[in-house]
Amino acid sequence: MTPPLCLLFDSDGTLVDSEILLAEVMGEILPAFGLPFSARQYMAEFRGVRFRTIIETLEARHGALVDGHFPVMEDEMRGLMERRMRAELQPIAGMPAALELLAAHPKAVVSNGPERKIRCAMESAALAAHFGDNLFSAYTLNVWKPDPALYRQAATAMGHPPERCVVIDDAAVGVAAGLEAGMHVVHINHFPEEEATPEGAIAIRHASELPAVVARLTATPALVNRVDRSNRPSP
Repeated sequence: MTPPLCLLFDSDGTLVDSEILLAEVMGEILPAFGLPFSARQYMAEFRGVRFRTIIETLEARHGALVDGHFPVMEDEMRGLMERRMRAELQPIAGMPAALELLAAHPKAVVSNGPERKIRCAMESAALAAHFGDNLFSAYTLNVWKPDPALYRQAATAMGHPPERCVVIDDAAVGVAAGLEAGMHVVHINHFPEEEATPEGAIAIRHASELPAVVARLTATPALVNRVDRSNRPSP
């Protein structure tokens, strides 16, 4: 019997519906520190991007923060985000049922966010039992998507070679990281009218499609032994 593939999930926008919360929090906090920003701007330009990279991009456009303000701003942003997640966060529609159907597969969360945020998200959305301590943070490993090393380090820690891993991610930076890492990649494309799925990734629009895609990858030796580099329609 073919052993189960290892599933490496992004967090924000993939497992939990946190991106609009983060967009709203950043749209509230950043302008107070002199950086023009809106929730719409986050969703259009910065989904999945490292917080420091967002700030550096905004500073290049609007001028540098006052010395010493970055850590204060980040603390305020993360504190407000945690409070909102505890009160409001929900899993992505269909994801709890999909995870139940994928119970036989080893799983991990691999995120550009801090570990505290990942844990808060999994607890708040009642998904923690599916992942245990298999939480891999860019802040802990000191490497951020789109660098493929984040997914590669998670795969090594999970004890699986890249070709036996499936990355599930909604953001362009995560899809790029998974493809570059030599893994199968499932792109949960929430905005198909605006965002194309890159060549080599498998596009789905809803979490309910995920178990069938994983089953197909598991059952097809040609796909298990090499990363498929052709776009495939949703099942």
